[in-house]
Amino acid sequence: MDAAATAGRTPALLPALVYEREPGAASRPLPAGYRRREPENTVLHAVVREHLETFLAEARAHSESGAGYPAFVEHEFRKYLNCGVISRGFARLRCPECGAERLLAFSCKGRLCPACWGRRMADTAAHLVDRVLPVNVPYRQFVLTFPWPLRLPLAIDHTLLSACLRTFLRTLFAFQRRRGRALGIPDGQTGAVTFIQRFGGSLNLNGASYYPP
Repeated sequence: MDAAATAGRTPALLPALVYEREPGAASRPLPAGYRRREPENTVLHAVVREHLETFLAEARAHSESGAGYPAFVEHEFRKYLNCGVISRGFARLRCPECGAERLLAFSCKGRLCPACWGRRMADTAAHLVDRVLPVNVPYRQFVLTFPWPLRLPLAIDHTLLSACLRTFLRTLFAFQRRRGRALGIPDGQTGAVTFIQRFGGSLNLNGASYYPP
């Protein structure tokens, strides 16, 4: 399209937006004081950005094979560095009626990024409350923790992790059914929603280390 054609095009002629989280969301005026999320200005981003290469090099130096950390660890760190940064890619949203625009930086949707984890956590909680969990039913939380020597194998061996989770749920369901029969409920049904927490508050693998210092 040439410059003349572009200049003569009015906002009303722009194609309608094809995706919105909620109808009309992209056309609403920005809230007062709105500013783009700037992860590149946070302390965590600065620490990872400045020390990632040293971190990976030291892991390779302490590894007998020279491979360092598993590939997915480096991949998650590098995805996080690109998350929410305009220069790494963005979508341009424009209201076809008023012409208001905003740039939405791409998110990494990774397992390391606090913003992506927070958004995923909120979306998952809303989905469970609105569409999955029945109302007026009591719930109880159970937390299963493993000894330190098992946490590294569980983090990298999905088959072992699945087997441990199945064993735990099978034991828990048997306990609940037995309790139900004692309360006069002979055919009680059980169910669970499980979440696996891999990292601690300091981005550690729940205290386990891949390589000695």
